[in-house]
Amino acid sequence: MKPILFLALIVLLTTGCKETSSLKSVSTVAAEEQFIIIDNVEVLKEELVLNGNKGIWYYKDKPYNGYSLKYHPNGVLEEKWGFYNGRREGVARRWTKNEILQLVSYYKNNRLVGVYKTWWENGVLSGESFYENGVKQGVEKKWFSNGQLFKLRNFVDGKEDGFQKAWLANGKLYVNYEAKNGRIFGMRRANSCVRLEDEVVIRKK
Repeated sequence: MKPILFLALIVLLTTGCKETSSLKSVSTVAAEEQFIIIDNVEVLKEELVLNGNKGIWYYKDKPYNGYSLKYHPNGVLEEKWGFYNGRREGVARRWTKNEILQLVSYYKNNRLVGVYKTWWENGVLSGESFYENGVKQGVEKKWFSNGQLFKLRNFVDGKEDGFQKAWLANGKLYVNYEAKNGRIFGMRRANSCVRLEDEVVIRKK
């Protein structure tokens, strides 16, 4: 009886080890698939051709895999985008003509993902929002060039949902409402003498 039990135990342990090994293999493959390696190749953006119907960028008649570069007239790098198989992938950055980082965003298969940030010319953060599969989600914040918060919005699936607020430079609340099921509750514009246009306060005459 003892040899039979011992043999059964060995078979059980051997089978269990094989299953564990298989699971690890699948897990490793899944993790590796999350990382896309972009070729360390750089070309001028003007050399790429976009097929608008397919959303594919081509270089010499082939879907591009690498980085595109664009320069300001003064020779300073303006933007650097990543591509994989002709689609935007990985980090995308943009700089001002004074070499100040202006924008950082991330792409996955041509769609915005993760954090999206912008900066003022003085280096102060001007905006921060988040994307999932190309759709804005969660909290969006925007600041004046002095670092003072002037807009706070909430999004669900690309639409305003929850409390939305905006302030003037003097700190006075300008917008304060709640968006819910496509409806607005509260003050959409607290002061009818001013309005926001491209994040700049415009006073009506």
